[in-house]
Amino acid sequence: MIKSATPIVEIRHLSKTYIRGDYKIPVLEDITFDVMAGEFLALMGPSGSGKSTLLNLIAGIDHADSGQIIIGGDHITSFSETQLSLWRANHVGFIFQFYNLIPVLTALENVELPLHLTDLSRKERREHAAIALSLVNLKNRMDHYPGQLSGGEQQRVAIARAVVTDPTILVADEPTGDLDLASAEDILSLMEQLNLQSGMTIIMVTHDPRAAEKAKVLRHLEKGVLSHAHFQNPY
Repeated sequence: MIKSATPIVEIRHLSKTYIRGDYKIPVLEDITFDVMAGEFLALMGPSGSGKSTLLNLIAGIDHADSGQIIIGGDHITSFSETQLSLWRANHVGFIFQFYNLIPVLTALENVELPLHLTDLSRKERREHAAIALSLVNLKNRMDHYPGQLSGGEQQRVAIARAVVTDPTILVADEPTGDLDLASAEDILSLMEQLNLQSGMTIIMVTHDPRAAEKAKVLRHLEKGVLSHAHFQNPY
């Protein structure tokens, strides 16, 4: 696959500060960069560097103090809360460190959850969820509950849930942080496959150099300042 030269994410002069009592803590300072369509970007940096904050801003979970975020042509920094909620549901797939699965729902029902915000019928929702689970090689575990699955399998369910709506971007916050080495390698290989074969744009925060090696572009955050892109594993 050839990476597109078209930016899918455009960040312009983004800044974010948190208030702790009488103190202002700058987290991100004048961040500007692009993510190309079909790119697999890894964001690395020490704890407190602002990488998860940056990911949350891109995903529309948090709000910047200043600057612009444009994703697929949408200026999300100007959206109201209602607009942002609808936009997230249609354009962002989330992968978290701790899976965030609903324990009383089966794998199929967990994957189906984001589709309840669409106009699909119940039959169509289940068909889409089954296809997503097949994509992550869990077709034979659709009726299992999270407690009956291994950590790696639970993360695969979470990935299926993230991609079932065919999002514009896939954001992953330490997706292998709670997994053993073998399971982590499986998850990273799956994400690499989604990027290479499906052309999915992935932005991943990680502290693990082995995870970062799977990405095609690597950037470091240090005290709220973003490094230049380092290109690896050419397309």
